[in-house]
Amino acid sequence: MTRLVVAVFLLLVGSTSSLTAQRSDINRRIQQNQRRLDSIRLQRSQLQDDLERLEGRAHTISGELDNIERQKSATSRIVNELDRQIGGLSAELDTVTLDLLLAEDALAEKRAILEKRLVEIYKRGDLWIFEVLLAAESFGDLVSRYKYLYLVSRQDRALTRSVEDLRDRVSAHRRELVVGYGELDRQRDERGQELDRFTSLERRRQLALRDTRASQRATTTRLDSLARDEAELNDIIATLEAESARAGASGPGTISEGIMGSLIWPVDGVLLYDFGREPGPDDTWLRRDGVGIRAPVGTPIRAVAEGTVGHAGPLGTYQGVVILDHGGGYRTLYLYLSLIDVRLDQTVQVGQVIGLTGGATSEAGPHLEFQLRQGGIALNPETWLRRR
Repeated sequence: MTRLVVAVFLLLVGSTSSLTAQRSDINRRIQQNQRRLDSIRLQRSQLQDDLERLEGRAHTISGELDNIERQKSATSRIVNELDRQIGGLSAELDTVTLDLLLAEDALAEKRAILEKRLVEIYKRGDLWIFEVLLAAESFGDLVSRYKYLYLVSRQDRALTRSVEDLRDRVSAHRRELVVGYGELDRQRDERGQELDRFTSLERRRQLALRDTRASQRATTTRLDSLARDEAELNDIIATLEAESARAGASGPGTISEGIMGSLIWPVDGVLLYDFGREPGPDDTWLRRDGVGIRAPVGTPIRAVAEGTVGHAGPLGTYQGVVILDHGGGYRTLYLYLSLIDVRLDQTVQVGQVIGLTGGATSEAGPHLEFQLRQGGIALNPETWLRRR
């Protein structure tokens, strides 16, 4: 009987150790998975910030498309990571479920053994121990019987502890299953949201691609129109220069280097664009031969200096255009007029109204473009206008 009790004890201890070794730390896995997802989400968040900055300025649609593609790639990585985690978590839950079943079986077995031992103890009662000891025929027999009872009591205590450990193990497995299935449901919901986000990004990409093609066509058309109108404007100025040369016009004019920084402003308003090159849409560059001054449609435009009207009429996308000749090769140009209030060869005085602003249909909105040229060369008007 002693050998049987010892064998049962070793079997129970071995099964407990085996279950402990197979136990999976789901919380640790969840934390590791979450850190990986957070890392990918951080990258995508940075891309989203970059896209908002692109949209906040005169952005290029090609740059927006590139950003959307990178966001799609990051979202795809998140979905693949969630798929991997869902697969791994499902395997973990299967392992924990199997451990739970084994632990419950072992617990049931040990409880049955414990119940049997308790029944035997209660049947024999407390006096049985003394009967066993007093029935010894010799001192050696007494020691053997005492040792046997001692080993039985140790196995009973070990059996009790094993039952308690298995009960705790079963409870722990059940808690792990609750946490694991909750995390699994969360990951599946999250995966659905990421797939929706991927679909949304794909739709946005298609719209941006359509806008890109439309913008490219519109930009090409606009640049072609501007190029034609600018060429025509330069031809007009060249013609005026040639006529002045044939007429032998010479002497000082009403504009000269000595009055730099003292010309009045043709209209009051903030600058929409400066003189020189500036980036345009879709990786293009625009050359500004003047400055754009914001002003509501219908705002009176004043001549910045005394001069003679060399041109007054419509000119393509520039709408109404007035060119004043100030002598000495200096000319001022007033573009995007909705109304012209002067006629060819008319002499105007400084501050005299020559027309009204327009530009409502232009890219910059209602405004006036003011240019200053000498011998056909465009100069920076801000150098000549009064500081404000």
